[in-house]
Amino acid sequence: MDIKKIILILLILAISISMFGCKATEGFKKLFSKDGEEIEIIRSDEMEFDTGKEDGMRKTVLYFKNGEGFLVPVMRKVPWEEGIAKLALKNMIDSPTLRESLSQTGLSPIIPAGTEIKGMSINNETGICKVDFTKEVLNYENEKDEETLIKGVVYTLTEFPAVKEVQIMIDGEVLPAFKYGSEVNKPIKRQDINLVENLKDANSNVVVYYKGTDNGEFEYFVPVTVPTLAPMSNVFTALEELFDGPPEETGLFTDIPNGVNLQGVELKEGVAYVDLAVDSLDSLKEEYIFDSVYKNIGLTLGQFEEVGRVELLIDGKTLDEAGLEFMVEETIPAFANEY
Repeated sequence: MDIKKIILILLILAISISMFGCKATEGFKKLFSKDGEEIEIIRSDEMEFDTGKEDGMRKTVLYFKNGEGFLVPVMRKVPWEEGIAKLALKNMIDSPTLRESLSQTGLSPIIPAGTEIKGMSINNETGICKVDFTKEVLNYENEKDEETLIKGVVYTLTEFPAVKEVQIMIDGEVLPAFKYGSEVNKPIKRQDINLVENLKDANSNVVVYYKGTDNGEFEYFVPVTVPTLAPMSNVFTALEELFDGPPEETGLFTDIPNGVNLQGVELKEGVAYVDLAVDSLDSLKEEYIFDSVYKNIGLTLGQFEEVGRVELLIDGKTLDEAGLEFMVEETIPAFANEY
């Protein structure tokens, strides 16, 4: 090939790569907005971010509360625009429009009405996201609402891979604590969502996905932190708590039918083989029941990084061998609830 042609091709490739890099960088910078007097934004332009963008919308997990005050994650599509993380929080601020939108679910907003978000930033080196609210964010009624507010904000923002911790500010200041004593003077990590049962001798916690409903129509999965005696959290303990069912005082339930019990679970090369003991296959004959059981188990095992897929067995047999001809998506469910 002529040397001039080779040089020309190399120049075209270099220009194309440069243009692509600029566009990728610009896309990431739009995750967090800087309007007016917002805090300076510091980030890495090379950090990867899975947008899940489609038709100008992004699938984003927001947190609301149910009638018992439990935080409930809900995937909702929000417009893909500059400051998407800030927009996510705006979509959680109490308003007549939001309450109408949520009316069929029985869920309600966790950020008090009238709250504004004055600024937001992220430090790429620490993963700390600073979010600055107006004082109206403190207009909640009790200690439970305070805890729900703080954890809901932290969990929503840490759904974005770039965010590891959240520093909550009020009118540009870091307060030592909120009015019911919750400490907010340091960045907060996501931990102990919907903590139940204060087990005195607990050694570890697992997150179990139970079910809830407020109106008898819309059912949703609720992540609940359960203390255990196990030396460290593990797949068997998590499933054991799921099959034991939620504490009665929570008002929650599971999709596990009576007569379906856990025999064991084995983890091999990223696949969790969950063996069920079934009194009668009739309890799993309906595909929608089986799908609900599978999702209940899959969501609970999703907390373990080593689990990439889940395969259910019936008394040690595959589903086909057991006589259940279902088409099952074996990957961990991406979202607990969609609305």
